[in-house]
Amino acid sequence: MAPTLAAASDSSSSSSSPLLRLALPKGSLEEPTLELFRKAGYQITGASRSYRPAIDDPEIEVRILRAQEIGRYVDHGFVDCGITGRDWVVENEATVEVLCDLAYSRATSNPTRWVLVVPEDSPYKSVQDLQGCRIATEAVGLTRKYLASQGVVAEVEFSWGATEVKVPELVDAIVDITETGSSLRANKLRILEEIMTSYPQFVMNPRSAADPWKMKKASRLAMLLQSAMRARDHVGLKMNLPENQLQELLLRLPSLRRPTVSSLAMPGWIAVETVIEEKVVREIIPELKALGAEGIIEYALNKLIP
Repeated sequence: MAPTLAAASDSSSSSSSPLLRLALPKGSLEEPTLELFRKAGYQITGASRSYRPAIDDPEIEVRILRAQEIGRYVDHGFVDCGITGRDWVVENEATVEVLCDLAYSRATSNPTRWVLVVPEDSPYKSVQDLQGCRIATEAVGLTRKYLASQGVVAEVEFSWGATEVKVPELVDAIVDITETGSSLRANKLRILEEIMTSYPQFVMNPRSAADPWKMKKASRLAMLLQSAMRARDHVGLKMNLPENQLQELLLRLPSLRRPTVSSLAMPGWIAVETVIEEKVVREIIPELKALGAEGIIEYALNKLIP
């Protein structure tokens, strides 16, 4: 008989070498998660072919699982920690410790939104109008909690997918996930209420968190993931500048800290290096040129640790 996930968990925890069992999400969050780990310094290979891909850290064992299930598996101790949406932690009523929030999603840096949706021409104007109606969603528990908080009693059924095509023929409304709302508009649907916003979270089993080695390993991983997140929207900037323009530069440069300044072999010139938000680079570079800066170099960052 093939070993169960729990049996595999017991086997790995009984080995002589310490091991942190980590679950990462399969599906739409998979690629951005693997890219985040790459920037944090970890190479994960074989994720597309196996639910147990290789990672270049012998102290970590990776499992690729559905995000909807990770919170439950972390809660039950089948894995020590994992990355999953806050929404699925709430949906599963999972008891976990949140090590950090990770503000990324499948397509943008916007949070995932769970929204209550009706057809554009629906007469319903608020959640209270759905009293006694039928609602389809993948997040049944989340939806029932929200309806209860609003004093609304409705029939909530689980949807196996393609939820947006079920209104109005099969159900009166749906609760679905969106980032930009473009897909809903394309299907002639209208957002009635926003139920929850959610980012991925790095969560840990409380019993694993009580193990000093596992907690230290997971905390270091959380720090590196957060540093990779911070670096995502920033770049490094280097330039040579006439020394007499330094004070003017400091007034204009929106750096995280005061820039690093060093002397050049050429008298009257200095080298300046700093970190700024990528979105302001296109505005600041022409100003730097106007100050007489030369040899301006912009470079990408993998990690940014304050």
